[in-house]
Amino acid sequence: MPLDHPVSRDDQALRAQVAQLNATLRHHSATDVLRAAFDAVPDLALVSSFGAESVALLHLTAMVNRDVPVLFIDTEMLFAETLVYQQEVAERLGLRNLRIIRGDAIRNLDPDGTLHQRDTDACCALRKTQPLQLALQQQGGWITGRKRFQSGQRADLEFFEVEAGTTRIKVNPLAYWQPGDVADYIAENRLPRHPMVAQGYPSIGCAPCTSPVTAGEDPRAGRWRNSDKDECGIHFVNGKAIRTGAPS
Repeated sequence: MPLDHPVSRDDQALRAQVAQLNATLRHHSATDVLRAAFDAVPDLALVSSFGAESVALLHLTAMVNRDVPVLFIDTEMLFAETLVYQQEVAERLGLRNLRIIRGDAIRNLDPDGTLHQRDTDACCALRKTQPLQLALQQQGGWITGRKRFQSGQRADLEFFEVEAGTTRIKVNPLAYWQPGDVADYIAENRLPRHPMVAQGYPSIGCAPCTSPVTAGEDPRAGRWRNSDKDECGIHFVNGKAIRTGAPS
């Protein structure tokens, strides 16, 4: 992957560490990956939307470390059901370090809450991407729920990767999970589902930009419907958003 800047000795060491972790853990479970991540990555955080599938990764992580910082971005446009679900899941799993992240510039740049009607990318940046990037400056790495099957661009996703343009490590414990694995895990562990899943919302974001999905549609068809946008902008390569779907 081409870089926009020369590879320093620190960059080389970080990439060597990531390569070694991937080689060692290639055939291991998500739980093994999480244990290794907490040992290898300082100041590791978990970023969660508390969406349709989030509870699986939250449960796996809580079994390893309930003190992990869990970063939840409140865009101030989420469904009320998501806010209630976030509180219920955090209590149920005993998450002891939940951090609610909100954008500081929302009042100035989108005072009437209509930015999403004019520019969805700018709204996502204001309410989600920029607040998260600011919060992650304090972290050495972060845990995501991305999976290889979600798109062609994720087909080569590894358990560990260096976040482009930073010295942070991204950890993807569910990288090798297959479609259906998350639902099976939730059912087997009797974890609470987001209440809107039963209402036809297999992927849940902000209320103005999320709609129900009908039978036969792609699970993410209800995100930014009738537009070519399908990514909130959290995941980047070489400074550009990867349009492969939001994290769980």
